Amino acid sequence: MKNEFPEEHRIVDIDLSQEMQESFLEYSYSVIYARALPDARDGLKPVHRRIVYQMGEMGLRPERGHVKSARVTGEVMGKLHPHGDSAIYDALVRMAQPFSLRVPLIDGHGNFGSLDDGPAAARYTEAKLSQAAMLMNDGLDEDVVDFKPNYDAQLSEPEVLPAAFPNLLVNGASGIAVGMATNMPPHNMREVIAGARYLLENPQANTQDLMQYIPGPDLPNGGIIMGLDGVRDAYETGRGVFKTRARVSVESVSPRKLGLVVTELPYLVGPEKVIEKIKDGVNSKKLQGISDVTDLTDRTNGLKLVIELKTGFDPQVVLDLLYRFTPMEDSFGINNVALVDGRPLTLGLRDLLGVYLAHRITVTRRRTATRLGKRKARLHLVEGLLIAIVSIDEVIQVIRASEEVDDARKRLREIFDLSEIQAEYILELRLRRLTKFSRIELETEKESLLTEIAALEKILSSESNLRAVVSSELSEVAEKYGDDRRTTLISEVEEVKPISMAKAVAVNAELADTPCTVTLTSDGRLARLDGHVKITKAAKRTKHDAVASTIKTTTRQDIGFVTSLGKVHRIHAADVPSFGAEFDPLQTVVANEFLGLPKDEQIIAVFELTDSVELALGTEQGVVKRVVADYPAKDEFEVITLKDGDRLIGAAVATEAATLVFVSSDAQLLHYSAASVRPQGRPAGGVAGINLDENARVIFFTAISEPSTSIVVTAANSSLAIPGTDAGSLKISDLSEFPGKGRATGGVRSQRFVRGEDQLYFAWVGSEPALALTKDGKPVDLTVEKAKRDASGAPLPAVIGFVGN
Repeated sequence: MKNEFPEEHRIVDIDLSQEMQESFLEYSYSVIYARALPDARDGLKPVHRRIVYQMGEMGLRPERGHVKSARVTGEVMGKLHPHGDSAIYDALVRMAQPFSLRVPLIDGHGNFGSLDDGPAAARYTEAKLSQAAMLMNDGLDEDVVDFKPNYDAQLSEPEVLPAAFPNLLVNGASGIAVGMATNMPPHNMREVIAGARYLLENPQANTQDLMQYIPGPDLPNGGIIMGLDGVRDAYETGRGVFKTRARVSVESVSPRKLGLVVTELPYLVGPEKVIEKIKDGVNSKKLQGISDVTDLTDRTNGLKLVIELKTGFDPQVVLDLLYRFTPMEDSFGINNVALVDGRPLTLGLRDLLGVYLAHRITVTRRRTATRLGKRKARLHLVEGLLIAIVSIDEVIQVIRASEEVDDARKRLREIFDLSEIQAEYILELRLRRLTKFSRIELETEKESLLTEIAALEKILSSESNLRAVVSSELSEVAEKYGDDRRTTLISEVEEVKPISMAKAVAVNAELADTPCTVTLTSDGRLARLDGHVKITKAAKRTKHDAVASTIKTTTRQDIGFVTSLGKVHRIHAADVPSFGAEFDPLQTVVANEFLGLPKDEQIIAVFELTDSVELALGTEQGVVKRVVADYPAKDEFEVITLKDGDRLIGAAVATEAATLVFVSSDAQLLHYSAASVRPQGRPAGGVAGINLDENARVIFFTAISEPSTSIVVTAANSSLAIPGTDAGSLKISDLSEFPGKGRATGGVRSQRFVRGEDQLYFAWVGSEPALALTKDGKPVDLTVEKAKRDASGAPLPAVIGFVGN
């Protein structure tokens, strides 16, 4: 049958399986060698290497201005990397991200993305080389590496960059090839260089020796690496797994709330991803005790993720649940696969450093040889010039007598014993160079060249000298460009093991119900002590402060703070900062700041907020109220409706068996049974408690359970004196001296005023013994004789600010 197709269109039968095998091998080789895996010498994939090299060729140095990233992408794609602009721009972006690389190679200007968002398009961003990238290109003009033709053989590109620091270990790498992948974490430059220098000096060093200098990865965003067994395995074999955790602190995120403040996350984990997982965990009941999550991250202050906790939940238990069910704990699998002589190999720490150091020794040797050759060539020319200057007249005569340039060159070589290069150089020399000063300069240059040649020959004379130069240069790089470690390494740690959702729901994240004691000092400072602590007399009165109230409660109980505006602020006992089991006035917090109170609102009393506790309240205008123990589950609520201009003076826990006591500024004391005051609901305004004269006001109110053993302490002075300057007189009497009267009466006189006194500025009623402080925290001696109820007082050495027991 006649062939209908011309010879060039003939169909050839081939074996499909053989063709697929050959094509797949070619594709695999291309992906492995030319795309996905980094070279162990400079730590760069081809696309990264071409970007750094081409930007150097474009003159995009750190001291110059940025240019559009699109221009860089176009240059790289058109001259070296014909694989599409998106791949080139993605590689450029990664080299500019400080959260991806420990030492970024690109100085980016514009939106290069974040952990949660991608970058802007190449036409919107700008780039130039960083100082570290200049180290990667350093020496390219000195024949330190081999060059190869580009894809169309019209230009050339370096096979590898000189790399003045171990970029593969410092910045890490990741890539997926065919049948293999690489995943290497970043490290600290100072530590890596210290390990490399140690290996230079001690070629037989093992992994354990190197880990003294390189203890573990140092991630760009910090965080905490938990356990070093996986890191040790990776350094030994090239494969291993380690866990990273977020850096979290327990802080007061509001005056009444504790929270977990996250300032560092695991490598390449963004805050939005964490927030999303937290919300999913809360909705599915896997996470407990979380009331809100706020992202306060910004470019100025960095990462800040605030996880607000519900009252009564243990922050550590909640944190453990977050580690289990969110990316706040993440695993990093190390797989140190890199190209060595064009072959993919899995390398341990020692091998990685060894390959890099061998590369740097080769670079240093070639650079030194190149410099030596240039200096010898220059010395050869200088020596010829010196000969010419010495016999300048004869040289000129020879040149003038020659008819052709070739003839002049030949005669110069014969007469003055010059080489062809020297003769040619002399022929091209300008006459103005042949002066006395030129001769001096040339002789100085010759001496300098001889010195430099000797130094370069010394470097090349032995391997140890070469190693010393490499070590010295690495040391300079570490000192200039290295920084402190960011990631914390914890070698031994109790692992937070994964648990199922059913077990997560069963986990009790609430605080253990343990005894505690809440203290409030006279200066308005607050603290929680572990256990039911008995406050000693020495601890009650210190140099600067005294304990005014103690509440023995448990960590799951609520505490109520009654304020002068008639409000109760509810605080969970566990939310009060704990300072151990011993009271120390220096280890306290300011109660008003902790509660978030305005300056015009003062704390009057503290009590355990339960449904069985009834309060008795007394106001400045003489109103009394007993509050029904029906408190709402709110952080803040009113317990009395105050009249305009009125405020609470005192509040105390009181049953019907208690005795209520009022003391007014005009020295009237009134006490009567609490049973005479009918309990009222919270919105009520109370009833008349004491009948006051026109200019008088209540200065003290309390409820006494043991009136027979109570004493009355009063202090009088002049109302015209500047506050704090007139101490006046002090009187102490037994409460039993004062007859009881009915509610809303005027009471009886508690102290007789002497000349110059017209008011009580202080009063206190309670059980013995009584301790007193001045307003500036100094103790006051109360060892005065008890007096009758209407007697005058004894002179006081200082103004009283606090009395208690």
